[in-house]
Amino acid sequence: MTDYKMLCAQLAALTEGVDERISNLANAAALLYHTLPDLNWAGFYLLRRGALRLGPFLGRPACVRIPLDRGVCGTAAARGETLLVPDVHAFPGHIACDAASASELVIPLQVGGALYGVLDLDSPKKGRFTEADRTGLEAFARALETALERGE
Repeated sequence: MTDYKMLCAQLAALTEGVDERISNLANAAALLYHTLPDLNWAGFYLLRRGALRLGPFLGRPACVRIPLDRGVCGTAAARGETLLVPDVHAFPGHIACDAASASELVIPLQVGGALYGVLDLDSPKKGRFTEADRTGLEAFARALETALERGE
């Protein structure tokens, strides 16, 4: 089981005194990708010009643009809520950026009270993400938002 309290502490150490958002996102993606088991993608899509645009990530090549309300990422962003999807192939409108992905967890990020983007985690394993993962990763996302608030 992942120690999310420790993961949040590691994120705080990585982002302390860093006011560059892209650097903090890149380190957060690396931390998640190398800490959480059974991932094939960990990263961010950022809201730009009315759509989600590919941000820092680790994993296989990804979709560059995702419309709001499309796929798991776009739907989570449009609703402003976390989506835990045990089987992405059963999700209406799923966008297959990587055919190997079987499950997904997407958490919206806010900066200044507005949607900034989403944290996106993919796994080649169906049912990879649990409610404990959701809770722990939402805490991670809130800690990341704090770092993003002080950045540019």
